[in-house]
Amino acid sequence: MDTKTALVVGARGVIGGNLVQHLAGLGDWDIIGLSRRGGVDAGRVRHIAVDLLDRTDTEEKLSGLTAVTHVFYAAYQDRPSWAELVAPNLAMLANTVEVIEAVAPGLEHVSLMQGYKVYGAHLGPFATPAKEDAPAHMPPEFNVDQQQFLEARQAGKAWTWSALRPSVVCGIGLGNPMNLAMVIAVYASISKELGIPLRFPGKPGAYTSLIEMTDAGLLAKATVWAATDPACANQAYNITNGDLFRWESMWPKIAAFFDLDTAPPLPMSLATIMDDKTDLWDTMVHKRHLEPIPYGDVSSWAFGDFVFAWDYDVLSDSSKARRAGFHDYINTEDMFMSIFQNLRNQRIIP
Repeated sequence: MDTKTALVVGARGVIGGNLVQHLAGLGDWDIIGLSRRGGVDAGRVRHIAVDLLDRTDTEEKLSGLTAVTHVFYAAYQDRPSWAELVAPNLAMLANTVEVIEAVAPGLEHVSLMQGYKVYGAHLGPFATPAKEDAPAHMPPEFNVDQQQFLEARQAGKAWTWSALRPSVVCGIGLGNPMNLAMVIAVYASISKELGIPLRFPGKPGAYTSLIEMTDAGLLAKATVWAATDPACANQAYNITNGDLFRWESMWPKIAAFFDLDTAPPLPMSLATIMDDKTDLWDTMVHKRHLEPIPYGDVSSWAFGDFVFAWDYDVLSDSSKARRAGFHDYINTEDMFMSIFQNLRNQRIIP
């Protein structure tokens, strides 16, 4: 069994962390995780702390990674506006690929993590179900720029690329700016502590629109599949759980998990209304014997506001991946309940 070497960029995020875990379980991968914070080495997994926006630091930290065969890029730098996202996120990818390409002669593949922003989902109602060959929309959009960079860089080279386009990714990952499952879990836990029903906080139209999710574990499997199947070379794939739902039917089930009643939706900004809950959370951590995780690391309120504002259908056509051979799926209700139970088992929520 030939051993491959994976460089997981953004290894501490919900996507990268689940990918590292999946690769480690396969048994034929050596794994190097890159992040700003670094991590704890274990088994065939080692971590490197690096600032990918700093070309000098990138060259110093990555110049010895000569054995890398696959780059899995899932890093992200947040910025206040869509335009401001382009420069740092493109620079990090370029620095990574250019340095690794120069030192790793056995490089086979670069995998890029994208999302529905490629289809303009962040701008407003878009053509659904979105397909991988959808026409481009008005920039700026860093996902598009990153793919264009890879396409141009790869031309004439032996290595290939792939792009994965999940919907909202759900999994366990702390300190991540885009983690809807944590938003819901902490919001529900605080609602229960206050003795109030669980109200859907988004726009009225979002409560009844169709939406889909992507489980982080499922995404990890799809990412490795696309990176190692030659038939997937130089293509993009939508990856979703395989089912659709509306919050109006899912919300009561989520409330039931937390033993909460529901009440009519009440549009509110979570970033605003949950901003003063730090002391309450610290009290809950002490009283409920939870892990001492800072409130800022368990909450992603701005991202929750972003998703709950989608008062239009947000879904894609994932049949291309199925036709190409990826047939895994997961029931989204089961996904949510499993994540919540794991968070409870780990004493992250009460």
